[in-house]
Formats: sequence, structure tokens, C-alpha cells
Amino acid sequence: MKIVTIVGARPQFIKAAVVSRAIADHNRHCTNESTIEETMVHTGQHYDENMSEVFFRELHLPKPDYFLEINSLSHGAMAGRMLEKIESVLQKETPDWVMVYGDTNSTLAGALAAVKLHIPVAHVEAGLRSFNRRMPEEINRVLTDHMTTLLLCPTDTAVENLKAEGILKGVFKTGDVMYDAFLFNRQLSENGSVILSTLDLTTRSYCLATIHRAENTDNPRVLAQLFGALQAIGTGTCPVVLPIHPRTKKLMENCRDINLKGSDLRVISPVSYLDMISLEINARVILTDSGGMQKEALFAQVPCVTLRNETEWVETVACGWNYLGGTKPDSILNAFQCALETDVKRSQPNFYGNGDAGSAILKYISSAQANEFN
Repeated sequence: MKIVTIVGARPQFIKAAVVSRAIADHNRHCTNESTIEETMVHTGQHYDENMSEVFFRELHLPKPDYFLEINSLSHGAMAGRMLEKIESVLQKETPDWVMVYGDTNSTLAGALAAVKLHIPVAHVEAGLRSFNRRMPEEINRVLTDHMTTLLLCPTDTAVENLKAEGILKGVFKTGDVMYDAFLFNRQLSENGSVILSTLDLTTRSYCLATIHRAENTDNPRVLAQLFGALQAIGTGTCPVVLPIHPRTKKLMENCRDINLKGSDLRVISPVSYLDMISLEINARVILTDSGGMQKEALFAQVPCVTLRNETEWVETVACGWNYLGGTKPDSILNAFQCALETDVKRSQPNFYGNGDAGSAILKYISSAQANEFN
């Protein structure tokens, strides 16, 4: 069986590494007739050293077979260019499956290129919904799910979301590949990362923040509010460390209402995945608009404030580890105070599987291949 994997953004590298390891393990223990060949396509959506190349090295991902170098374009232009180039790759490779991850432009373009060529699509992280159609990611995930053959859901909630939209066939709960990745890489991080000493930080002495969502960064007023809230937390409680996305940095520097002088908000360059895990597990509170970091905060048993009005990962809010802070300073500060008061000694609920999502994904693809496409 031959799979073409489409990735392009930092979280997708992490997720793809889990399935690539499962493929390698499968091939070590199977006959030649049942081996799985994976071809990796990197669209280039995240392309600089700290957002891309270092992830392939750290996560032991094979070097991409194709690097499409598509970035720094509008949503429509980016998706269109990706569609054109991915289609060409698929025509050359003629895979049995195309695998896509998450909710980026790379996800949508990969799925659309495949279905136009009548190649079945497996969508990892299917069924997630924020119910906010103003988010580009929401449009990407909804459209991808409605043209996908195999919908690989991380949670029961994701399965129910698809059922509500009338999608019943090919839906399977696998657990969350991000939990697999966290378990695998936490030990590597604890043994290898020196980011705390590099930044002169100690455990629980700082808060960790990230901002990258378009709805937060593209509106100067909202972006200034978020930075104002983080500065207030840094001044009143403890330093806030913000590894900044290149796009956010550019927009921040162009926003006249953001002034970091005299602030305890420490803006740093993007960090590697192992360094980010180290920063996460040692933080006092995490403040983020990233879906992945909301879950990683739960995995690390660190309270989280989500810098949005909604989340796809509703389980993290329901169990009391994650607080919706919105984008206004007062609501963020109120949520932050709740996070500070969270009892971190209580047990962590098991919403996201047992750390074997990668092998479960391969099981369902192999079963579908055997039963439906041969």
C-alpha cells in the first residue's frame, strides 16, 4: 500500500511523525507484500528554520520527498497554488491513499486534489468544530470532512459532530496523535532541552503564551488587547514568555498601540518542539490561541487560558483545566485568575486515548484498503 502524506504547518509535522513511526514499526514486523510505502509532501506553508526544518530533524521525520515552497500568499492564492502542485505530485505517484492532518490550507488543498483524482482521503483529526465560520481553519476542516473517505476522529465529541452533519460512513475514533507525540517526546525534552537555563527561567516562575490565529493577529485592535493583557500579567504576576510566530511578529511591529518597553512580556524567536514541551511542562499557566497547546497543557497538567471565545477541544474546558479568556483584557485577566487557582494535583481525565493513535490509524486504513478498494 502506498500513502502520500500532505503536511505544511508546524503542528502537522508533529502529528505526521507519530504515524510515520507507526508505519516504520509496521514494516519491521510484516511481510514484504503488506509493507506500507509513505511519500511525504511538504507544501512549505511553514518554511523557516524554527518553524519547519528543525522539526524534521528533532522528530526524526524523513526528509520530504517533495517540497513545494508555497507560502506568504493570501488564503485563496495559497490554496490554489497548492492544489495545482499537489495534483501534479499525485498524478506522478499514483498512491492508494492521501493522508491529511488538521485544518490548514495544506489540508484542504491535499484533500481536494485527491478527490478530483478519485484517490481516497484519510483525514487525521476529523470532526473537530469550533462552530465559528469566520475562522479559516473551520472552513478548511468542514470542507475536508465532507469529501473524506476515512474520518479518523480523536474524541467522542468529534464523532458526534460528524453524526450531527450526517456523516456516518468511514468514521472511527482513534485517539489523538498529539497525545502519542507528547508522551514520546516529553522524555526527549526532559533529557535534551536546555531552554530554561538559556532563558534563565525556573519551574513555575513564568507563564507561556502564543498568538497566531488570523482572527487575533489581523485586527490591530484585538492584537493590541491581547498584548496588553499579557503585559498586565507579566507586570502583576510573573514574566510571560512569548515565542512569536513570524507573521505575528510582523503584524505586532506594525501595530502602533503595542509598546513593549519596560514590560515583563519577553518576546522570543520560535523554538523547537522539544524546547516548547520543556517550556510547557514547567510553566505556571499557559495562555494561547493554539488548539494543540490547549491539549498539551492538559497533558502536562498545566492550567490553560485560551485566547479565543470558543475552542474545538471542549473537553479541556469541561474538565476545568482550560478557561476561555476571549480577547478582551478584563476577560483574559479573569480567566487567568481562575487558572492560577486550579488544583493541579487532581487526576488528568483521559479524553484523548492511550497513546496508540498512530497504530489505530494504520489499522483502519489497512482495513478499509482490504475491504473496499481491492
